[in-house]
Amino acid sequence: MGTRFPLREYQTTIAERISLAGAGVHSGAPVTITFLPADPGTGIVFHRLGGAGSSHEIKALVSEVGTTDLSTTLTDRAGVTVSTVEHVMAAIAGSGIDNMIAEIDGPEVPILDGTSSMFLDAFEQAGFVRQAAKRRFIRILKTSRIEAGASWAEFSPYEGTRYEVEIDFDTPAIGRQKFASDMDETIFRKEISRARTFGFMRDVEKLWAAGLALGSSLDNSLVIGDDHSVINPGGLRYKDEFVRHKTLDAIGDLALAGAPFIGCFRSYRGGHRLNAAALRALLSDTAAFEIVETAGTRGQSRGAPLVAVNATLAPSVL
Repeated sequence: MGTRFPLREYQTTIAERISLAGAGVHSGAPVTITFLPADPGTGIVFHRLGGAGSSHEIKALVSEVGTTDLSTTLTDRAGVTVSTVEHVMAAIAGSGIDNMIAEIDGPEVPILDGTSSMFLDAFEQAGFVRQAAKRRFIRILKTSRIEAGASWAEFSPYEGTRYEVEIDFDTPAIGRQKFASDMDETIFRKEISRARTFGFMRDVEKLWAAGLALGSSLDNSLVIGDDHSVINPGGLRYKDEFVRHKTLDAIGDLALAGAPFIGCFRSYRGGHRLNAAALRALLSDTAAFEIVETAGTRGQSRGAPLVAVNATLAPSVL
């Protein structure tokens, strides 16, 4: 079976180490994250640094997802966590990076400007290296759907990678919005990467009182006031910035599959919990997907046929 869309045929890592520093959105504490090149087949791995040179390794896989209440948190067997991984994971997916180590000296990925754009800039500054190993993909073979009350999410077959994300908030500042588009590195940077995380002032005040969202500010979040208007100076970056950020979150959460997917992801009134549940449901049904790679020669991946490889191998161990 051929493809009608371009695929990056070989795995990619960054060319050199690069660091970013900022504050955690919930603790408000300073944190530094350093990205390093990694060998083919490594995947994305967080190293949570501790005292006396200790380090806990946490793979960026949905099998390691713990809480999803306010963000997506990865947890190892010892209970060590790295939270708010969705924005950096979206940037990793949006850059086409397959293998990388992320060393972090705190419990949260820095919120930076509340988007993926600063991570993208850092990766581009470091540069990219094509590696001598074929890239693998998760190709959706049949629809896999979950529902949770009025919310739902599904994967379905599609010749490309596509997102159709719809939200519906009972406030005139947001209302019902939908973003639908094929997704590649160019579209991600232009249409998605600069969309900011958002919240309501009434909720932020409650979180502050509970000792959370201490790093949240108008510099990294869109905030809706009690009068149902955006209070940030300058207003919105896109007229539908809210649903674009929800799409950014979905891209980051689904990057925890362990490989990029070929298919269409749709959701209605989704969030981190629904994204993780939809991904788990997909990967638990081995008839719903297969692992493929391009059969083309170097530099000839556009339109090259896809062939199934290690069809019984779960993506969580790719």
